[in-house]
Amino acid sequence: MKSDQSTGVVAEGANYFDNPDHPLTVRRIKAGADSEITHEHDLTEVRHTHDFCELSIITHGGAMHWLEGAEFPVTTGDVFVLQGQQSHYYYDLQNLEMTNIMFEPELLNLPENRLRKIPGYRALFLLEPLFRKQHRFTSHLHLNRQRLAHAERISIELDTETKHKREGYEAAMFGKFVELVVYLSRLYQESDSTNAEALLRVAKVIGCIEDDFAKAWKIEDFAAMAHMSRANFMRVFRTATGETPINYLLQLRIQKSMSLLVSTKRPVSDIAFEVGFNDSNYYTRQFKASQGMSPLAYRRSHLSLA
Repeated sequence: MKSDQSTGVVAEGANYFDNPDHPLTVRRIKAGADSEITHEHDLTEVRHTHDFCELSIITHGGAMHWLEGAEFPVTTGDVFVLQGQQSHYYYDLQNLEMTNIMFEPELLNLPENRLRKIPGYRALFLLEPLFRKQHRFTSHLHLNRQRLAHAERISIELDTETKHKREGYEAAMFGKFVELVVYLSRLYQESDSTNAEALLRVAKVIGCIEDDFAKAWKIEDFAAMAHMSRANFMRVFRTATGETPINYLLQLRIQKSMSLLVSTKRPVSDIAFEVGFNDSNYYTRQFKASQGMSPLAYRRSHLSLA
């Protein structure tokens, strides 16, 4: 057992990504009792963090997974996302085989606006990693043999593009990765785990907030939508987003108004009402608290840069 390791290392994307402008690659791991190193910079059994994200698919065997001080068994068919800065490693390897797809979401320019329309994407890629320790890994995605085979086929095609680097391979890799992300996100929505269902409900609420941010929402609306008590919803939402539902909505409205301030010449009061503020003075106060300047000053600062 290696959970007594006191230090870790950082897995840096520069050691894995051939092209820093295209931070997407695949590593297929095979590790048995002899702990064979599969590839250069293989940190399977070494406590480490990443400066990128990693989608892991257990394709054969199993192991114990140490993650942020908690320990969970992983087995064939398990799928989970490791966000950057999460410390982890594997031990007690039992003919473990897995596919690790490494990526940096921001630099890769994933179609986040479209992906976030899938509640399963929000739940699997954004929420489950935050609740994994609390849920004792019960909210993760597990694939049966048929679904695992399909996910493997896509990941093998992605790996082939990575290795051969034929003309257009970066576009092909991007397309196959998005295909895999959508496939897994849709499957997560079919999960029968109670904890996974709770994450899906919160994901749907976040989607509704972003799709209809100008609506006069109340906490009770969100809690009812999530089929949770007010207190439980507030707790889960804050853990998932780092802020209260009202502040999340407030910041989203301000963000939307910033675009209108720069792209139109409409009066500030009109913009305030359009994004959901009933009082333009209140909007101005909240905008200044968030951005450090008034809406008019923000508009002027961007006009001077045009």
